[in-house]
Amino acid sequence: MKKLLLVLLFVPLVCFGQSAEDLIESGKEKANLKDYKGAIAQYNKAIEMNPSITLAYIEKGISKYYLKDYDGAIAQFDLVLELDPDNPKAYAFRGASKNTLKDYYGAIADYTKAIEIDPDFAFAYSNRGNSKRYLKDYYGAIVDYTKAIELDPDDDNNYTNRGFSKYSLDDLNGACADFRKAISLGSTTNIEWVRNQCN
Repeated sequence: MKKLLLVLLFVPLVCFGQSAEDLIESGKEKANLKDYKGAIAQYNKAIEMNPSITLAYIEKGISKYYLKDYDGAIAQFDLVLELDPDNPKAYAFRGASKNTLKDYYGAIADYTKAIEIDPDFAFAYSNRGNSKRYLKDYYGAIVDYTKAIELDPDDDNNYTNRGFSKYSLDDLNGACADFRKAISLGSTTNIEWVRNQCN
């Protein structure tokens, strides 16, 4: 009888967890279609079912970010970090929200924490580079973009952003090399500029 009771108690918990996961997947599908409000509704349902499911808060925060509710996004990432203080994704996306609000130092602190937890997190290096570039720390930005390129050599944005930093330091040759590489990877950002400025 005791064994049967344990089985009966365990089955709803398994179904419960799967249902929350299904809702998160449904939310991601809506987010991929840019239906961020619909996605948030799904994440809220997942959170109601399982308030400790950190992925739902992360995805909800990302959807809030795309809805330009940056303070709301930060609040979600704060909740994740209460539940899981070593979650690099939460630090990185909270940093992205702070960066958009022009809290560049706060963003850099969050990206740095994400990198301490996950030293191979290219997104965090790339975005920390952006925050440094906005603060005119071009040398620091170049170091971060270079590391991001080492980790993810096919992301044209890192070459483009490193090129902007080099150009700001009057390194035209270096900027041209990075812009050309970005174009070869599919970027259309600086095609005309490269034609006019680079030999």
